[in-house]
Amino acid sequence: MLKSRLQGLLAQTSLQLTELQISQLVSLVEQLDKWNKAYNLTSVRDPMEMMVKHILDSLVVSPYLQGERFIDVGTGPGLPGLPLAIINPDKQFVLLDSLGKRITFIRQVCHLLKLDNVTAVQSRVENYQQNLDFDGVISRAFASLEDMLNWCSHLPANNGKFYALKGLVPEQELENLPEGLKLHSIESLTVPELEGQRHLVIIDKNNP
Repeated sequence: MLKSRLQGLLAQTSLQLTELQISQLVSLVEQLDKWNKAYNLTSVRDPMEMMVKHILDSLVVSPYLQGERFIDVGTGPGLPGLPLAIINPDKQFVLLDSLGKRITFIRQVCHLLKLDNVTAVQSRVENYQQNLDFDGVISRAFASLEDMLNWCSHLPANNGKFYALKGLVPEQELENLPEGLKLHSIESLTVPELEGQRHLVIIDKNNP
C-alpha cells in the first residue's frame, strides 16, 4: 500500500529511484509512524500523508544539491536529510538537532536501513563545531531565513551554499542578506498532491 503510494507520487516527478531506495523510503515512513505514536516526532499522523508532506517534499530538493558534504540543521526526525541520504548514497549528510529523541530515532533508522552516509548529531546549531566545512547547509521549517544565515554562518565552505526550503518566497529577508552572501536562485518546487507553494531558496557564500 505505502509502496504503491510512493511509486504513484514518484511517477509525477522526474526522479529515478532504485527498488532498494523505494523500499528504504517505505521503511522510513513505517518507522516514523511507529515511533510517532510514542515520541510525537511529527504532527503528520497518516503514513499515506507522510509520503507527500515528508518524503516527496524532501526528495524534490535533490536535483539542486551541489557537492558531497551536507548538513541538515534542525532536522527534526531526519527531514529532509534521511530521504536525501537514501537517494544520494554518494553524498555525506550530517543531521543536526537539539532534541535527543529525534537523534535516537535517526540513529535507529540508519542502523535498520544500513545507511552509512549519515551522521546524527545532538547539538544546538550555534554550538556545533565541525572538522570539515560543508558544501551545503540545508534547512526545512527550521527558522527564519535571517536566523538560519546568522546561526549557520560558520558551517558552509567558501563557495558553499545555503538551501532553505520555504513555502512562500521570503522577499523581505532576501533584500537584506548579510555581507558575503548573495542570492543564487529561487527554485519553484512541484510536490505532487501538496497544497500550497513550495520554494527552495539557494544562497551562495562568497568569502574573499
